[in-house]
Amino acid sequence: MTKQLSLDALWESAISKDRPFCSNERSHLPEAARRYLEHAIAPATAIASAVRLQMHGEIKLKNWIPFKAEQVICWERGLIWSATAWMNGLPIVGSDRIIDGVGSMQWKLLGLFPVMTATGSDITRSAVGRLQSESVCLPSVFCGDDVSWTTTDSSHLHSSFVVQGERAELDFTIDQTGRLKTFKLPRWNKLDGSEFHYVDFGGIVESEDTFCGYTIPTHLRIGWYFGTERFESEGEFFRATIDDAIYR
Repeated sequence: MTKQLSLDALWESAISKDRPFCSNERSHLPEAARRYLEHAIAPATAIASAVRLQMHGEIKLKNWIPFKAEQVICWERGLIWSATAWMNGLPIVGSDRIIDGVGSMQWKLLGLFPVMTATGSDITRSAVGRLQSESVCLPSVFCGDDVSWTTTDSSHLHSSFVVQGERAELDFTIDQTGRLKTFKLPRWNKLDGSEFHYVDFGGIVESEDTFCGYTIPTHLRIGWYFGTERFESEGEFFRATIDDAIYR
């Protein structure tokens, strides 16, 4: 079996863009998009290509169980989310990842006994959707020339971009300061025993903090059927608090 790429190796593979954020370069964007970017990225902050996150929270399987995790998002290559969750006091250790166009999930009880392993084209497409949604933790990606923006009013904006060969259609709501309130996109998944299809997926940002010049969500509620009553009753499955973030 091929040895999986580690968090450290993914982090070290990130290439610094070595240029600062300048709001004057965004003057052509819609006002709401400029407001979001200027809130999320402090002036002269280096444009990052990767972020490394430390987090904790709870994830819903049948019941809500606690987890602690570390994650690296390297925009050119993908992401690895490496976590330990505790079910009935026993640790389940593993990772979700999308690297260079290949997605996979691997989880083991006590780090030894497989409890979930998943690969294939559908898993990859769903993992790409996760990478697209978690771009909110790496706001520098929205500075790229390949990102297009549209707005319907001062608090709703839409970004469109391609990553890992899939086009993202990401909707934001922001407040008058540019602070991110919610995000939503169609993400590939198989729910309710149906065939794989796109389902509205998104999150509510309950708080934020600033790390290395980037202001990002630090308390999130995330799940399926976002924007409907089903989110609260059955779609929400992930609650996370980001404890630290570093950029390169």
